[in-house]
Amino acid sequence: MAYQYYHYNPSEGAAIPFAALFALTTILHIWQTIRARTWYLTPFIIGGIFEAIGYLCRFISATQTPDWTMEPYIGQTLLILLGPALFAASIYMLLGRIIRALNAGSVSPIRPTWLTKIFVIGDVISFFMQSGGGGIQASADDQEKADLGQKVILGGLFVQILFFGVFIIVSIIFHRRMLKTPMHHMGTSIPWSRYLKVLYVVSVLIMIRSMFRVVEYAQGKDGYLQSKEVFIYALDAALMLACCVIFNIWHPSNIVSGKQQGYKQAEDLEMLTGNRQANF
Repeated sequence: MAYQYYHYNPSEGAAIPFAALFALTTILHIWQTIRARTWYLTPFIIGGIFEAIGYLCRFISATQTPDWTMEPYIGQTLLILLGPALFAASIYMLLGRIIRALNAGSVSPIRPTWLTKIFVIGDVISFFMQSGGGGIQASADDQEKADLGQKVILGGLFVQILFFGVFIIVSIIFHRRMLKTPMHHMGTSIPWSRYLKVLYVVSVLIMIRSMFRVVEYAQGKDGYLQSKEVFIYALDAALMLACCVIFNIWHPSNIVSGKQQGYKQAEDLEMLTGNRQANF
């Protein structure tokens, strides 16, 4: 029996608005990033592009019903699955930059030079596991291959949830310590506390989405969550679009702006490359 791509008819009316909205918010992010030179948000922008193209591919699949082809199915499967991992990478970098901007490394549970590296490495592992599993599942021509892809995706999602959970705990510990040691933020005009709360909201949205994906893939291709299209829009698309819009409104450049600090583009990657000579 041929492998069935969808267990429902994808909606054209739902896919194209989300593709357009993700494209709009991503274009705004590109403008905001260039204006403020916040190059560490580049993964976030790429994630938004993934989401926009993913839902465009989903729209193409909807127009092909019931004779779906592999290419748009693979595109929507992989890109929608992987977008949030790229959002997470920028969020990890943002916390490290907040800590350094406040010169508050002494109250961070993890040294700022290691914090971003640890969580981004975890994010990269999760990204490649999910992309590998998604590729296997999307190109599956039998149930055995689809099940293998599903297991690899589940492993990647568990890695993402593990690292994200630890990241949220680290953020909360840092926040509480900062409130107890006002010498680190007295006289600063940086709205660090507000942006940590924004970071919490975005992190929780990504966590909810990842937990939904874990349950979805754990249930399998014939499970209830994968049999109803409404769940991918309510518990994935809507939550990830909210993350993009939240960062449009409370843009991280208000915390750390390369333009304000005189950064060069290469220096904005120092938290990933380990260049200790770059300073805030």
